[in-house]
Amino acid sequence: MEIHVGDRVANVELVSKEDNIVVIKIDDKIYNLDVVMPENGVCSILHDGKSYNAEFKRSDNGKSYIVNTQFNTFPVEIVDSQAKYLRNKRKDDVDENQDRIFSPMPGKVVKILAENGQEMQAGDPVVIVEAMKMQSEYKVKRDCKIKDILVKEGDTIDGNQTLVTLE
Repeated sequence: MEIHVGDRVANVELVSKEDNIVVIKIDDKIYNLDVVMPENGVCSILHDGKSYNAEFKRSDNGKSYIVNTQFNTFPVEIVDSQAKYLRNKRKDDVDENQDRIFSPMPGKVVKILAENGQEMQAGDPVVIVEAMKMQSEYKVKRDCKIKDILVKEGDTIDGNQTLVTLE
C-alpha cells in the first residue's frame, strides 16, 4: 500500500507478522519491529532497542488519520491497492491521447477481444484482466488501430505493464 505522511509518500509492504513481531518494507528498506497495541488507537513500537509510542485518530472515511507522537502530529493517509487502482483509472479516463492499454495492477489476462491491425472505435473493449478477484474490461478511448498485442490469454501481468499498443 501507499502511505502519505504529510508531503512524503512511502510504499509500505507487510513482509511477515508473527505475534508482536512485524517485518515491514518501507520503500526498499526492511524494518524488524515489535508492535504492541495496548488499547485501540494506541501503538507501542520497539525498533533497534528504542521505544516509540503513537496515538492514531481515524477520520470518518477510515483511510485518513491524525497520528500523535510525543513531539509531533502528522496527517496520514493510507492508499490501498484498490484505491490506487481507482485513482489511476480515473486519471487514465481523462487522458484521451491513449497510445497503449495497461492494467495499473498485477493480474491475469482473461480474454483478448481484438487482433493486431484491427480498427477500433472509442469505447470498444480490447482486453479483460482479472485482478483482486475482479474482472476489468479495458477499452480504447479514441478511434484507433491495434498496433501490437503484447500478451496472450492466461498470461500473468505486472502492474503498469503495457498489454496493447495503439496507432
